[in-house]
Amino acid sequence: MKNTVMSTERLTLREMNKDDVGNLMEIFSDPVAMKYYPSTKDKSQTMEWIEWTLNNYNQYGVGLWIVEDKVTGDFLGQCGLVPQEVDGEIEMEIGYLFVRSAWGNGYATEAALACKNYGFEQMKLRKIISLPDVDNVPSTKVAERIGMNIEKTVQKWGKEVYIYSVTT
Repeated sequence: MKNTVMSTERLTLREMNKDDVGNLMEIFSDPVAMKYYPSTKDKSQTMEWIEWTLNNYNQYGVGLWIVEDKVTGDFLGQCGLVPQEVDGEIEMEIGYLFVRSAWGNGYATEAALACKNYGFEQMKLRKIISLPDVDNVPSTKVAERIGMNIEKTVQKWGKEVYIYSVTT
């Protein structure tokens, strides 16, 4: 079952499901792709990630979505709106994580921009954030390309991250 949430010029973003475990393992088992995460994930941790995402869909109506090539249907990664606690408030973050073979093609920027528009137009959010690791230059560039600016640096997940944000 593939529930499409939105599509862009080159991409389809759809709801994640338990059948995506193999695709997600392409990212989660790759130490290079997971450099800015605490560690790689095994299959059971990947299933927990899917459950967390499905819970976000139920609770918030959004979460990370699977990003596929619109023409071929190939799995490229995940991107979506994720609730994150920052300074005691729940903020909606645009999160993105792609397979290494898809890097450098502008897919993360295209998907993140679609998620930004979805957040503002469909969800009527006033502010959207992104929380890249301060050393993750490609992720900070995506945030900047979709119109976000650095608000500040905070400690989260045991490391330093930027809070990028954009408002309507």
